[in-house]
Amino acid sequence: MSKGNINVSVENIFPLIKKFLYSDHEIFLRELISNGTDATTKLKHLISIGEAKTELGDAKIEISIDKDAKTLTIKDQGIGMTMDEVEKYINQIAFSGAEEFLEKYKDDKNETGVIGHFGLGFYSAFMVADKVEIFTKSFKDEPAAHWTCDGSPEYTLVEHDKSDRGTEIVLHIAEDSTEFLEEGKIRGLLTKYNRFNQVPIKFGTKKINDPDFTPQTTKDEDGKEVTEPHKQIEVDDIINNTEPAWTKKPADLEDEDYKNFYRELYPMQFEESLFHIHLNVDYPFNLTGILYFPKLTQNLDMQKDKIQLYQNQVFVTDNVEGIVPDFLQMLKGVIDSPDIPLNVSRSYLQADGAVKKISGYITKKVADKLSSLFKNNREDFEQKWNDIKVIIEYGMLSEEKFFSKAKKFALYPTVDGKFFTFDELVEKTKDAQTDKDGNHIVLYAANKDAQHSYIEDAKAKGYEVLLLDSPIVPHLMQKLETESGDAKVQFKRVDADHVDNLIKKDDTVISKLSDEEKERLKPVIEGAVNNSSYTVQLEAMNSSASPFLITVPEFMRRMKEMSATGGGMMGMGNMPEMYNLVVNTNHELVSEILTANEDKQKQLVSQAFDLAKLSQNLLHGEDLTNFIKRSYELIK
Repeated sequence: MSKGNINVSVENIFPLIKKFLYSDHEIFLRELISNGTDATTKLKHLISIGEAKTELGDAKIEISIDKDAKTLTIKDQGIGMTMDEVEKYINQIAFSGAEEFLEKYKDDKNETGVIGHFGLGFYSAFMVADKVEIFTKSFKDEPAAHWTCDGSPEYTLVEHDKSDRGTEIVLHIAEDSTEFLEEGKIRGLLTKYNRFNQVPIKFGTKKINDPDFTPQTTKDEDGKEVTEPHKQIEVDDIINNTEPAWTKKPADLEDEDYKNFYRELYPMQFEESLFHIHLNVDYPFNLTGILYFPKLTQNLDMQKDKIQLYQNQVFVTDNVEGIVPDFLQMLKGVIDSPDIPLNVSRSYLQADGAVKKISGYITKKVADKLSSLFKNNREDFEQKWNDIKVIIEYGMLSEEKFFSKAKKFALYPTVDGKFFTFDELVEKTKDAQTDKDGNHIVLYAANKDAQHSYIEDAKAKGYEVLLLDSPIVPHLMQKLETESGDAKVQFKRVDADHVDNLIKKDDTVISKLSDEEKERLKPVIEGAVNNSSYTVQLEAMNSSASPFLITVPEFMRRMKEMSATGGGMMGMGNMPEMYNLVVNTNHELVSEILTANEDKQKQLVSQAFDLAKLSQNLLHGEDLTNFIKRSYELIK
């Protein structure tokens, strides 16, 4: 038997470890299982190269709870340790990491999740235990060892009669951590962190129908057939899938395999994914994984944290910021990389060069996959567009390299259900929709129903009108206009003005009203409207066009929308709505208003103004009630 002091200058290191890492205390189980997994895979390797003269057998990691003894045990059948190795790895190397940890973080109350950086995986056990025992026997022909420590720098190390290979860690759970003696708590942690562990994990037993038993059917005394109950047997309850889909080669998987794995990852997700991307690279870094495109809504405030990050099949986090580009965090799936430590801190991710390369690789793979889908089956891609457009549009805004690739497959649907790429759109509309100053005007609507009359006016001119209804569109249009080069593309919403003003041609419409008549008309309309949100504009338009037209200036509306979704001019989102009331001086109703008496003028203006508001869904409350009453009076 030997006793000793762990080589550490801090007298109460265990309480300090527990204090500093309290918010992450549940990860102790992940750390200890990871150690057991490493021990098992190392033994498997030594056997494969002939350095270990033993059989691996049915190697697994076993977790067990003894509520009476208040212990939690993690047992593996791996490489094990000799007495000397316990002295080296437990008493020396790990504690050098402990000292470094305390020195670095003793003044930082917020930093958590740093155990893995300092070789402290084993000592995380003291976050929940006030005494820890190790029973271990090496695969070498040497005596087993028993190490004990009660949370002070003192330990005992003695020989033991353990005869089976591997390591057994017994945690004597502290009074403030008895939750870890509950089966439901432990099963939840195993499912969270280790459900895809490389080595099978046994947690208790379960009963299943005996596959070798065939129930017999006999007849009772009344002649009715009776089948005897199926015989059940008790088997190990293995909680993990050791060979998840991402660890296999794409050539070995069918579409159904990917669908089944999606259901395994998200058992409460009832909708299938749209398509998947299998990641597999071994240079200049190691990375595997499967990403799924889910169906998305128009809402930008989407739940992220759906991509799970693993290190060698051990769960690390579902906060993949810094690893996965922001726009792809709306995807689902798994990424696994041994190049990322088990305990990831945000500062580490931001500084690590390999992580940045991983992010770039994922962006490229997603772009390549989308490009392939577009080229190979455009019709199917168009059908899926509404479900994936938010991700693609967001990516085009936030990642320059993705923008250059996505310009070739990003789609712009029209109100009639046709789809164009940007280059196709420019080519299709350049002749008809180039104004007298050489600007190429792209018309779009955000809502087919609300802007129906404006859309119809534009279509009557032979113009294409896009349907761009995602919240990102104002930002994306700004970028496309900037990047359009010689095309001089300008996006204008179809209700931003009368269509003749949106795309001004050389021919100008002459007003039927003289300047003097316009000067008399404008205050009449302003007085009847009596609303500071509306600016009255008198314009000569085709006589068949509406007498009154409500428009929102493109610049003001776009800046307001951009401000509301982040970006644009600060404070614009809180500004009151401002509209233009465009009055067609060539319409016969406007001429009638000019010549009518004062009461009649007010009645005609109010009715025409309310009709214009009604067409824009701007007529509500008392104004709507008054309009209905007035309309009935006119009918009478």
